[in-house]
Amino acid sequence: MGLTNNDIFKKLRVALKMRDDDIVKVLALVDFEISKSELGAFFRNEDHPKYMECHDQILRNFLNGLIIYKRGPREDKRKPKL
Repeated sequence: MGLTNNDIFKKLRVALKMRDDDIVKVLALVDFEISKSELGAFFRNEDHPKYMECHDQILRNFLNGLIIYKRGPREDKRKPKL
């Protein structure tokens, strides 16, 4: 089997050396609110009773927030620069 969204999320968290607070801030950049306890459920083992599956929407919002976090907000190309 391939990687699940939870596996991808875990690997990104470790590779980027991010803590739960950092991930909550990244998600807030795209107006997606999540608590640290909800976030912790994604990083648990699959056999844990409080394990929660990470859906596409959450991973997508994290990746979009990560772009803003690392590069900054997107420039609006429709507005002329003065």
